[in-house]
This record gives sequence, structure tokens and C-alpha cells, in this order.
Amino acid sequence: MTGSTTEPERGGPVDTGPEVLTVGRVGVDLYPRESGVPLDRVETFARSLGGTATNVAVAAARLGRRSAVLTKVGADPFGTFVRDALTGFGVDPAWVSTHERLLTPVVFCALDPPEDPPLLFYRLPTAPDLTLTDADVPWDLVRRVPVLWVTGTGASVETSRGTHLRMLAARGRREHTVLDLDYRPMFWPDRDTASRHIGALVDEATVVVGNRAEVEVAVGTADPDEAARRLLARGVRLALVKKGAEGVLVATAEGSHTVAPRPVEVVCGLGAGDAFGGALVHGLLSGWDPVRIAEFANVAGALVAGRLACADAMPTPEEMAESATAHEANTNHPIVDHPMLETRT
Repeated sequence: MTGSTTEPERGGPVDTGPEVLTVGRVGVDLYPRESGVPLDRVETFARSLGGTATNVAVAAARLGRRSAVLTKVGADPFGTFVRDALTGFGVDPAWVSTHERLLTPVVFCALDPPEDPPLLFYRLPTAPDLTLTDADVPWDLVRRVPVLWVTGTGASVETSRGTHLRMLAARGRREHTVLDLDYRPMFWPDRDTASRHIGALVDEATVVVGNRAEVEVAVGTADPDEAARRLLARGVRLALVKKGAEGVLVATAEGSHTVAPRPVEVVCGLGAGDAFGGALVHGLLSGWDPVRIAEFANVAGALVAGRLACADAMPTPEEMAESATAHEANTNHPIVDHPMLETRT
């Protein structure tokens, strides 16, 4: 899955390289098997692949997309686990490099409360994925991949910050250059610094996705409509602002629309946003209209919110189709194509 080609029955060669390259955070997530219990009282944990960029790649792969991750791990057994897990999920690990002196991050989660679990990150003195340099980057792939997905966390420190900006500059705001705002205060020295550096990424993106708190950091307002206007004014072509129980605001130059949420009994709220992201990737690659993309992504997010873990919980096409059946009956267009889900372009 590193860009080789195959000869079809008719016509020229077909590119089998990645359709989406995600960049950034990776780690090993440890989820308690007991819900509603603080970390100091948890007795057993379940291990899973984690990290926003990594989970989005897995979610897209589960939906049939050719995914790859550009990241770094430590020279330790957890680094081996990351590569093996990616391969098992169908994500190309070719651009997962190794930092010889840092450890692969580990993240503990407490399902207390389940809808917004607190996280304990072991990423000190820094995480390998924040040490990306120009030498780690597949520059030709960055320029040509149909979807490039970066996160705000990638701009939190050097060397990752400069590398991200150079990748985006090399891409030249090509279609489907996606910024997941992914604002986590513990990764930043202060809010103003985060606003400045995440804002620089906004100015290079064509698609931006985030919740109210994240857009406030990025563009200075938590009001979804005003935030979307500010994002579009800075050259973003598609803005998606998650409003929690109020749904998702989808905005383009042609107008805006709020997609209603899908009710779910939450088991763990952590992976829902990454499932939404993988479904967003799928919709962009399928050439769907923005509202349909958000409806589809909501299905994925709701499914994962009702499950434990992130990467392991990402839905398959069959699960998406089953979950979307009732929703399709109440909309003017289907949000899932059967049996392949996508209409490729």
C-alpha cells in the first residue's frame, strides 16, 4: 500500500497508494473494564490502539478506504504493537518511524463519567509523534494524496510545528486538506499560544472540524455560526462545528445547515469524534454533499459512543448500513449506499 500500481482489465494503471494520510498523535490506550470508577480504583484494563490521527485512519480503513499514518513511535514493544495493530486494521504503517530515545505514549482513561472520560497522558518529556522532521515526511505523497489530515496538537511544539506548516505549504491548500482542531490544553503552555499556532494551520486548510471550545481557540468565538463565518472568511471551504446535543453545523460559501444528532446511550465518549472523522474522510472521497457527509459521520460517531475503546470500536460498512436504515427513511436522500457504502469519484 505504498503507491504501487496494478493493471486493470481495461485502461491504464490504477493508483493503489493511500487515499488519506493522517499526521500526528499515536499511542496505546488503556481502558478500564469497570465503568464509573476512578483510576486509582480500577483493577483491570483493556489495551487498544489510540491517538486522534491514528484513530481517524483506522476509521477510514474500516469503511474501505486506503489509509496511512505519518507518525513516530518509540523503540519499545509498544511501538511494535502500534505497527502490528495498524497492519491488522488495514492501515499502511510505512511512514511510522522510530525515535530511538523516547517511549511510545501510553494513555489511561477513566470511565468516570463515561460520556466525557478524563485522560492521563504519559507523553513526557515529549512524545515521538511531536518530533516529526522534514526527513520523516513523504513529500510527494503529501502533495498528491486525495485527503491530508492534520491536527492542532501537531502544532503544539517544535519540531512537529514547523514540519506541519511546511507540509501544508507544500500542499498549497489543495482540496481536502483537513484540519482537526483537536485542542487539548495539557499539550499547550497557554491558550494564546494555542490560538496563534492553530490559527496558522487554519490559514492553510480547506476543511476544518472541531467543537465549540476548539473553534473558540482557533478563531476567537464559541458561537458556531460566527465561528463558521470566520473560518470561511479565512479561506476554509467546509467548516463543521460540533454542537453536542444540538447536532453539527455544516457551513460552506453556499450556506449553512445544522444536522441533528443521533441519540445514543454512551459507553465511552472518546472515540466518537475520531469515528466522525473517518466517516468525514469517506464522504469527502465519495464526493458527497456536506450535509450528507455530516449525517453519515453522525451515524459513525453514535455507534462508537456506544462502545468501549477507540480504534477497535470503529464501525464496518455493514454496521453503518444497519444503523442508518431508520435514518434513511426520514431523509430526502440515503446516507448509505448498499452494499459498498461509497460512490467513488
